[in-house]
Amino acid sequence: MKGIIDFHTHAFPDALAEKAVKLLEAEGGIPARLDGTIASLLKSMDECGIEKSVVCSIATKPSQFEPIMRWSAEIKSDRIIPLPSVHPDDTEILDKIGVIKAEGFKGVKMHPYYQGFNLNDEKMMSVYEKICRENLIFVSHTGFDFAFERIKKSDPVKIVEIHRAFPGLKFVATHMGAWEDWSEVERLMAGKNIYMEISFSLEFMEKERAKNIIMKHPPEYIMFGTDSPWTGQKETLDLLEVLSLEPALKSRILRENALDLLNSV
Repeated sequence: MKGIIDFHTHAFPDALAEKAVKLLEAEGGIPARLDGTIASLLKSMDECGIEKSVVCSIATKPSQFEPIMRWSAEIKSDRIIPLPSVHPDDTEILDKIGVIKAEGFKGVKMHPYYQGFNLNDEKMMSVYEKICRENLIFVSHTGFDFAFERIKKSDPVKIVEIHRAFPGLKFVATHMGAWEDWSEVERLMAGKNIYMEISFSLEFMEKERAKNIIMKHPPEYIMFGTDSPWTGQKETLDLLEVLSLEPALKSRILRENALDLLNSV
């Protein structure tokens, strides 16, 4: 098997990384494992045998679209796959999704808590339709979030609703389908053709539940992810190893599924 693909990481421009990491550490109460720069991410990747990392940005206001696009273009490489972000309150959001496609990026990242929306808000329907038309990947934070009140904004009920309305949407649900809402993931999502990546989840789940969700899910719809720098890439690899999955399935999770999805764009 060639190198691993990490489908969920974060990094920041060098000039902003220290400030951004400190702010997010304070908001979430989670110490970062890396300093938030691309250099530290690449070093971690080299140490863990990770060939490629998807770097997810989050626009917390519409005006951040252009700076994120410029930085994403700067860091884009064979090893770093940036996903720019659009803000749901941007009056030009549909045009900007078109720009993301025209500039050769693979998809869009959004975060219902940091961007103040629910997955099933009416204003998001045209966004999903546009992402489908452009054949882009849609990665969203799903489940609860450390830094916010436990109000359901991106839970399994909403995810399944969006999947039914837009079956062609390449929706990637982060954190094993929905962070700390895994009983509902197991009940409603496991077995459906919805992409899930495993970031920042195995640390918080019983081994049996994690393995059961993975085994119930279509084998081509589970991917490796870490949420680095908020957890270590090696740590997540070790936690996945503990599940004792069959080699063919583990190979799919660590590389093949992500590669197939990225190549579909």
